[in-house]
Amino acid sequence: MSDRLDRLLERAVPSGSVLQRAVKSGIWVSLTKVAMRSSQLLMLVVLARLLSPAQFGLMGISLLMLSATRKFTRFGLDAALIQKKESNVDSYLNTTWCLEIGRGLLLFGILFAAGPFAATLFGEPSAAPLVRTLGLVPLVHGLRNPAVVYFEKDLAFHKSFLYKASGGLAQVVVGVGYALYSPTVWALVFASLAKPATRTTVSYFLDDFRPRPFPELGAAKELIQFGKWMTGSSILGFIYSEGDDAFVGWFLSATALGFYQYAYRMADMPATQLSGVLSQVTFPTYSALQEDIGEVRSAVLQTTRLTAFFAFPTAFGIALVAPSFVPVVLGEQWIPMVVSMQILAFYGLFHAITRNFGELWKSQGRPDLQVKLGLVRIGCLAVAVWPAAAAWGIEGVALAVTGIYLFPMVPLDVYITANMLETTSAKFYREFVYPLVAAATMFGSLWYVRTVTEWSSLVELVVLVPAGAAVYAAASLLLEEQFEWGIRRIFGMVIQGIK
Repeated sequence: MSDRLDRLLERAVPSGSVLQRAVKSGIWVSLTKVAMRSSQLLMLVVLARLLSPAQFGLMGISLLMLSATRKFTRFGLDAALIQKKESNVDSYLNTTWCLEIGRGLLLFGILFAAGPFAATLFGEPSAAPLVRTLGLVPLVHGLRNPAVVYFEKDLAFHKSFLYKASGGLAQVVVGVGYALYSPTVWALVFASLAKPATRTTVSYFLDDFRPRPFPELGAAKELIQFGKWMTGSSILGFIYSEGDDAFVGWFLSATALGFYQYAYRMADMPATQLSGVLSQVTFPTYSALQEDIGEVRSAVLQTTRLTAFFAFPTAFGIALVAPSFVPVVLGEQWIPMVVSMQILAFYGLFHAITRNFGELWKSQGRPDLQVKLGLVRIGCLAVAVWPAAAAWGIEGVALAVTGIYLFPMVPLDVYITANMLETTSAKFYREFVYPLVAAATMFGSLWYVRTVTEWSSLVELVVLVPAGAAVYAAASLLLEEQFEWGIRRIFGMVIQGIK
């Protein structure tokens, strides 16, 4: 029995070739994402029944302030250390720790001072104490063991699973537990604090490195020099990924923000979780292969194919089941978010299939591309979002955000990535054709079934989800047999990498 357990652990811990380590790491990252998102989804569903959309909107305003300060001061220290070719980066860890603590103290001070400003800006006086309390989040996070960077750098994602899942579990327990005791917005605040506090504690059990307050100026300059583009990308990322949230909260209302953010989370979460798994694994993998452009090109195309295989049916499926899912799972009070959720499902699709490209750009030493393309996206959004919101409310904002991602952002992302890999854009678009056909077949057939039946929302939800999976699987198998899609070969490689 002991020998079997040892062999199981040896097989589970990432080791072997780059492919084998990447695949095994992908499994651990998948487990991490599933555990995190499942627990988060459970918390959101439970709290949706206990709290009102207005309370979620109030929390959304506070989280926007937290996110803005964090992203405007993001150094990209972990990415800088992962990107380094040398495997041992211990000499940088004390400096990293000191920089993170200093950043945490700075953000706490900024958020404490900015609480009343946020309350005035959004017309919500009760937001001030929430913003000030959330200032503790970056402070606690900054105290974590900086050696957690090795979890990704060494593809040791079994440790990352323990680190992240512990925080997710604490968030759910605290959030749901407090809401059952006192169903107020403070349940969300304390849940947000529980996650970094638990992760920081666990980080010191997972690695023996103990940081000391002895920073080195040279190391700090080197890390920040790499991170300057990450900072710029992070700032722009906040504007184009959360600028719409801020606009909704300011232009419409906190309640509208609650609907919009919930629609975004439910629509974007499933499709982008796979891309999040892949991007977390592929950045260190691409960095390891960065001098062999042929290997990198093959890895990116295969990753794109696998991402598209899951992202297309997920997006079409969300658009199909949203009218049933929202009243059954979240409650009748959330029905105004249904149309926005359906539109944003396709934002999640575009986000998923292009997210992997950013990891490639970073691994090839071009993090500046994210900044430059971010400027294009912000410019387009600035032109479109106001008239769209004025005409159609949160549905208009969802249309603007999704439409801009479809064009011009996806074509630009694909073109730049193809040039970097010395190939053509057509090779990437071909990876989207088969999953699009299979997903559209699934959507069209089940939409027709819905129109000719008179099922309740609960029955629709119970029937449509497994039926959709079955139809998509059948359509995919047919495409594989008739046109040699290549998805079977990808799964074969994944299975081989596990062995």
